[in-house]
Amino acid sequence: MTKVSVTTQVDIAPEKIWDLIGQFNSLPDWHPAFEKSELEQGGTVRRLTLAGGGTIIERLERIDDNEHVYRYSILESPLPFTNYVGEIRVKPDKEGGGCTVEWSSQFDPKGAPVKDVTDMIQGFYQAGFDNLKKLFGG
Repeated sequence: MTKVSVTTQVDIAPEKIWDLIGQFNSLPDWHPAFEKSELEQGGTVRRLTLAGGGTIIERLERIDDNEHVYRYSILESPLPFTNYVGEIRVKPDKEGGGCTVEWSSQFDPKGAPVKDVTDMIQGFYQAGFDNLKKLFGG
């Protein structure tokens, strides 16, 4: 399995960031790669529509609002990997006030070199973090 982890610092209270990114259906509200998210199966599966076309179907594996973390897996995707499990976590800064957002995953690359897939996923995570900073004035 290949692993990727990207973090960013945001000068906003962890609860405020979590209110936006901690909702399993909210990815299009903060990540520019998504146009729409529709919940299915009682809210445990989301069907994401990519900007420019394409669909990704993901299942919520775990969520903990107290720890500010959720884990999900990709069930169907046009992307070059399989066995993808991702996690989004928000941790308070030790000094207080701000927080660290971490987006990590493990997966098996398929049909493309490991470095290309890893770079693609890191860039994808970073695009979401860059937009979060725009939304929250960072």
